[in-house]
Amino acid sequence: MAQDAEETRFQLQKARMLKAAAQCFNQKGYSGTSLRDVANLLGLTDAALYYYVRSKEELVYLCYVRAADLGREALDRACSERENGMDIILRYFRYHIEMMVGDRGPIAIMSEVPSLKHEHREEVLELSRQHSKNFEAVLEAGIKDGSVAPCNVRMTGNAIMGSINWIPKWFHGDPELAQKLIQEFPEVLARGL
Repeated sequence: MAQDAEETRFQLQKARMLKAAAQCFNQKGYSGTSLRDVANLLGLTDAALYYYVRSKEELVYLCYVRAADLGREALDRACSERENGMDIILRYFRYHIEMMVGDRGPIAIMSEVPSLKHEHREEVLELSRQHSKNFEAVLEAGIKDGSVAPCNVRMTGNAIMGSINWIPKWFHGDPELAQKLIQEFPEVLARGL
């Protein structure tokens, strides 16, 4: 029991750290962010932060894995509530945006992938490629069922993912804007489909 409680506390603090790190990286970039910036945002000492990560590179890598996991979770949830391609797409947009601007956000923008060491970079790129491939499959299914207009799924997917993934760069916590994003942005993104 005590070990479970300690493990849960560790995971909660680590999640808090990754959100704070995402905020710092999104605002200042990789080179402009130090571990001290993240520690200060959390009210921790630098030494306390090293309990969770060994380096800034590892921290940004973990932020990117978290971003990929949340994107996959949003798409999986939308696909599990399957109706037609367009319905899945709209649900995915809503779920992913809710994560970004809600309690689970911010999510790190994957703009510093080249700064990762080789094995981390390859893992993050593979996670990103797989997510894009899964989203393209949803677009293709929508085209097949007639709910999505015929399009180049690769180009369309990249344009949409770019729009969604850039939200953390310009969204800074305004609750009123968060609600508008959740309600209106999915429709804006889907208009061309």
